[in-house]
Amino acid sequence: MQQFGRDAPLPDQMQGKWVDADDPTVELIISGGCITCFGEGVAYDYKEIHQVDGALTVSLKVNDPAVEDSFERANITGLIIMPDGDFHVYNVRFANRFIRPET
Repeated sequence: MQQFGRDAPLPDQMQGKWVDADDPTVELIISGGCITCFGEGVAYDYKEIHQVDGALTVSLKVNDPAVEDSFERANITGLIIMPDGDFHVYNVRFANRFIRPET
């Protein structure tokens, strides 16, 4: 597992604009190390990137243990691209599948 600061970009496979597979009005935009979802930026301190069995996973973290619980309920805490290309984002309350928007 590799740890990177907020300024480091997320993996190339995750970059760009995505829409929720069930509700295309919900957008996910990843630009470098910045993530915008549900119309709001995700404020995280660092990310851990690892690959397991072909799945590429990014875990978003905060440095302050006192705010960790509220962070995990209010923000995306994980992004994963499965070997078959499915892209999911999640936290402790939800998981959504995102796809590239049709042009």
